[in-house]
Amino acid sequence: MAGPATASLAFTATTHTLGNGLRVVLSEDHVDPVAAVCLWYDVGSRHERPGRTGLAHLFEHLMFQGSANVHGNEHFEFVQSAGGSLNGTTSFERTNYFETMPAHQVELALWLEADRMGGLLAALTEESLDNQRDVVKNERRQRYDNVPYGTAWERLVAMAFPEGHPYHHMPIGSMADLDATSLEDCRAFFRTYYAPNNAVLSVVGDIDPEQTLAWVEKYFGTIPAHDGKPAPADGALPPVIGTEVRDLVREDVPSAALMAAYRMPADGTREAEAADIALTVLGEGESSRLNTRLVRHDEVAIYAGVGLMRLAGTASVAMLDVKASGSGAVEAIDAALAEEFARFAQEGPTAAELERAQAQLERAYLDTMATVGGRADELCRYATLFGDPNLAFTALDRLLEITAEEVRAVAAERLVPENRAVLVYEPTDDDADENEEQVA
Repeated sequence: MAGPATASLAFTATTHTLGNGLRVVLSEDHVDPVAAVCLWYDVGSRHERPGRTGLAHLFEHLMFQGSANVHGNEHFEFVQSAGGSLNGTTSFERTNYFETMPAHQVELALWLEADRMGGLLAALTEESLDNQRDVVKNERRQRYDNVPYGTAWERLVAMAFPEGHPYHHMPIGSMADLDATSLEDCRAFFRTYYAPNNAVLSVVGDIDPEQTLAWVEKYFGTIPAHDGKPAPADGALPPVIGTEVRDLVREDVPSAALMAAYRMPADGTREAEAADIALTVLGEGESSRLNTRLVRHDEVAIYAGVGLMRLAGTASVAMLDVKASGSGAVEAIDAALAEEFARFAQEGPTAAELERAQAQLERAYLDTMATVGGRADELCRYATLFGDPNLAFTALDRLLEITAEEVRAVAAERLVPENRAVLVYEPTDDDADENEEQVA
């Protein structure tokens, strides 16, 4: 089954659905002799059950450990020896895998992805599970547990989303849950979520669509569908937390800091676009309001920024990060933040700020869409989360339609004290003494 082609930014995309439910998006671009293969599975940490967190991210690693006809690290070896690049990532809402290849090597990438979709369990052993479990645990140590402020976002997400909510835990999972995961847990997880009818495949670049679709049918078409996927837990939440939630953390960190999370509108809405613009005005770049006030004018911070983590199945999250310039500055930072957010909620952005923020977001969008890999990823994203890959081509139009009043309104509703989870970091006494000696 094929869908109509649409065009924007001089690109077109066609959609197709195989008999087993795999959705396929093809987009030609003959400027360079390269092509991107991107595969999104509709599974992320929100699909995990309590006591088995981290499985989606663990599978991101296991998928590179061999399959029915590809052994050990051969997936990497085949792609790289053919002149390509590859990786995979995991989020709350999806897991993706992608290769960028010389155009004449697209068939290889499709075969590799199909082999692990259809044949990973043939190579999944206790040894490979133990190996990648250790890799993930070490990743957690390096990125979360053993670095300054490393668990901040994990703490804030848990504060912004209540216990039992599907977004309460980060994709990395917990050490205890990783240790408790069995080989049978992994097999059941794979059978449930790594099926063609739970995936979107996009191929973008210097391709012959007819030949590419024939390869997709050849390699993916015989993989059976799986109908046992449970519905993810309901992510619905009130628009605001209801009261400020605050925690003090004393750790071995370079400086005091104030970090906060605010519930924001779900991705895919006009309100989310307005929120992105508001946060760009407030906290993106040297000319942003927070940098101008906290770093350049008041000199109470060495860094101040805020950005939007877009989520489609629940509230998105505004993530605020301010590093203090010295001990005792957090109280001044807190007061200045309250003033700036209240002023913005009352007045909204100026015409110049709105234009500049939209230009910044437009540049980021065009940078993404300029590469075959970025375009392939966006087509998969819109197909998986919103049901229509062609929304990727009109995203900029929706962003540029947002008015200053919409930006002001979302700030007035969401960037308020009763809608924030706050972490205040204070260095241990030894660190504070050392910082003061350096300043002196």
